[in-house]
Amino acid sequence: MSAERTDVLVVGAGQAGLAMSAHLARAGVPHLVLERARIAESWRTGRWDSLVANGPAWHDRFPDKTFPGDPDGFPGKDEVADYMEAFATEISAPVRTGVEVTQVRSLEGRPGFLCETSAGTVEAGAVVAATGAFQTPVIPPLVPPGAAGSTTPIQIHSAEYRNPGQLPEGAVLVVGAGSSGVQIAEELLSAGRRVYLSVGPHDRPPRRYRGRDFVWWLGVLNKWDMEATPGADHVTIAVSGAHGGRTIDFRDLAARGMILVGRTESYGEGALRFAPDLARNIARGDASYLGLLREADAHVAQNGLDLPPEPEAHELGPMPTCAEEPILSLDLAGAGIGTILWATGYSRDYGWLPAGATDADGAPRHNRGVSAEPGIYYLGLPWQTRRGSSFIWGVWFDAGYVADHIVKQRGYAAYRPAAG
Repeated sequence: MSAERTDVLVVGAGQAGLAMSAHLARAGVPHLVLERARIAESWRTGRWDSLVANGPAWHDRFPDKTFPGDPDGFPGKDEVADYMEAFATEISAPVRTGVEVTQVRSLEGRPGFLCETSAGTVEAGAVVAATGAFQTPVIPPLVPPGAAGSTTPIQIHSAEYRNPGQLPEGAVLVVGAGSSGVQIAEELLSAGRRVYLSVGPHDRPPRRYRGRDFVWWLGVLNKWDMEATPGADHVTIAVSGAHGGRTIDFRDLAARGMILVGRTESYGEGALRFAPDLARNIARGDASYLGLLREADAHVAQNGLDLPPEPEAHELGPMPTCAEEPILSLDLAGAGIGTILWATGYSRDYGWLPAGATDADGAPRHNRGVSAEPGIYYLGLPWQTRRGSSFIWGVWFDAGYVADHIVKQRGYAAYRPAAG
């Protein structure tokens, strides 16, 4: 049986894949989008029940489509998935769901790729890996299963968490204080659980300042367009749209009874050990918070904006006691830990792409989404081109760049010298 043919195969029908499809359609490029599950599946089944978007609806969207309802609200996970499905319908995206791409190989003796899928083979002139940043959940192998016999807590990743009632009785240790970890930890605390939160290095923006959401401030201050720095360690951001959106405040969480600890380092003899860096990590987050306030104030003054001053936002309370006198070792059984919840991110999986598209560690080899392997592209990577690349609105602009590159390459491939 001969392979189906298409000019461009887009792998993944989340926000990256749909943005790619929209730009390719506008450029008149025939393409096919394959999705192993449903459109925007990770929003529906890879998130906890109460999750909302971290940015307001007026901002975290595609330019061509608004969210229904309050533009200053924060859409829930199912609302985001519904939005993506509606967008796919509106642009007549050529999406096939329930089809997994298992291998992409370069064709021999001619350009293009042979793509093995769960529904047969597809021959494509170019392939866009739009599988995004959330691929394989990572649980560090620190605590071996059954290490403490019947008292060993269960271990789950934030991708598996749904709600407090899902977890067994006992205290919960949440490892990771980025957006996911801190939101889950606060939900568990509000549900009456005893919660320990392991806090690593982070940036901590204000949710709102002087009447504007932080996404607006990052926009007018050109921070969303900060370009990726090769080799730089980009730090997680502690921000939340939960409860209508409010600033993450570790001092407040500690005052409400959450027990903060430093970065999780090791395990032995039934206890987890933490780095003595909690106060330093909180101070770093404070510095990023206060720095943004100062830049915002300077912008208001320079441009004569009529935005009410908010001097109280600059006032920080003392370091919480748990930071001044940090816990460096926690006996899991003694503390009654029933669950360790790892909000520790995801690993990449591009083993299905040609070897030249990744480096020795499996990381994408690319420049602004254009792979080192001609004809292979990436979309939806964190910091693919800039700070906003992995956000709904940010991936739209990266998709435009990738589509432009594909169109240019098609032009070169189609060139034939004029007859002499």
